[in-house]
Amino acid sequence: MNESDAQLEAVELSIENAKRNITRMDTLQKLTNNKEFNTIVVEGYFKDEASRLVLLKADPSLQGDVEQKSIKNQINAIGYVRQYFNTVMQIGIMSSKAINDDEETRESILAGEK
Repeated sequence: MNESDAQLEAVELSIENAKRNITRMDTLQKLTNNKEFNTIVVEGYFKDEASRLVLLKADPSLQGDVEQKSIKNQINAIGYVRQYFNTVMQIGIMSSKAINDDEETRESILAGEK
C-alpha cells in the first residue's frame, strides 16, 4: 500500500465515522423534537426527578450513608445521561464541519492518482 492509498483509506474512514456521528446527532434531534420524549426524559427525568432527588437528600429519614450514596448516584446518573446527549450533539456538529474538508481531501487524493 503506497502513501496515497493509506491517506485515502484514513480519509474514507474519517468520512464514515463523521457520517455515523451525524446520524446519531440527527436521531437525538428527532427525539428531542418528540413531545413524548420531552415529557418523559427532558421534563420528567432531567427536571422533575432531579428536583425530587435533591429534596430527598435533605429528608431527615434518608440521612444514612447508604441512602445518601444511593441518592447521590441517582443524581449523578441524570447528569451523565444529560452530558452524553450534549456530547452526541457536539461530536455531530464537529463532524458536520469536518466532513466537507475530508471529502475535499479525498477528491484531491483521487485527482492526484490520475
